[in-house]
Amino acid sequence: MYSEPDPPTAARMRKALAQAVDDFDAEPDTPGEFWGWNGRTLSRSVATSAYGPCWLRLASAPAEKAGGKLWDGPQDAEALIPYSVPRPRLHQRQVWNEGPHGYLAELYQAVAAPTITTDSPVLQVAPPLDSSWWAALAGSLRTIATVPTQRVAVRQEYLHRAMPEYLGTSIDSTVREWSTAHGDLHWANLTGPELHILDWEGWGLAPAGYDAAMLHTYSLLVPATAAHVREYLGHILATPAGRFAELVVITELLQTISRGDNRALEAPIDRRLAQLLQKDATAGG
Repeated sequence: MYSEPDPPTAARMRKALAQAVDDFDAEPDTPGEFWGWNGRTLSRSVATSAYGPCWLRLASAPAEKAGGKLWDGPQDAEALIPYSVPRPRLHQRQVWNEGPHGYLAELYQAVAAPTITTDSPVLQVAPPLDSSWWAALAGSLRTIATVPTQRVAVRQEYLHRAMPEYLGTSIDSTVREWSTAHGDLHWANLTGPELHILDWEGWGLAPAGYDAAMLHTYSLLVPATAAHVREYLGHILATPAGRFAELVVITELLQTISRGDNRALEAPIDRRLAQLLQKDATAGG
């Protein structure tokens, strides 16, 4: 998904991934490795005698930070998210520390369908997705929203601090309605033409409509697909909670833009923000 990191990080991650391949009694079955942001993750396809074709994902963090919500998210999802939500099953996991680094290796069911984007969460080209795909996504989001959890994907304290900073002090940053969200619903975590939802490390409570809002915002460079998001998820986005969720996602992305990431979204986000604030002003008037 992302480019290879600096050579020392790449060498360290490849060594740890090779250890995980051995520990899971697996064999690399096709060429190719897939890097996450800043080399934080490294994944590849493997074959196993126990499960057949699988996907092996390795995550790394400083040893003192290895654990907690992000570390436990996939196994919590495996236990708590209903199987009607299409996603690869988690077969095995393993954690260990080596020097200053902690590692989490996870062995997943292989998914044949490719992710809709491969090099960025931001959509650049309209994907050929039919109405059944969109219906499956809408149904999955309804199911996820009802899952009871104490996990938190978006914190109120963060919104009180960040929304005034990036949107202005007139914004009411108080969340009125919470629901469970995948928490990272962008195009690199969705497959097509058969839907699978990937990467469950950050799921938990978020402002209601958060997943739909995130997918819509990451679609803004492709107006036809953004329109499809509004068409199939409009029952979420067209509500006061949905509009607030869009403001939350825009806040988060404006923060990433200020750090040099997602720059392609800056202009369309500014336009969408003006639309949302105008709607709120009209409603308030």
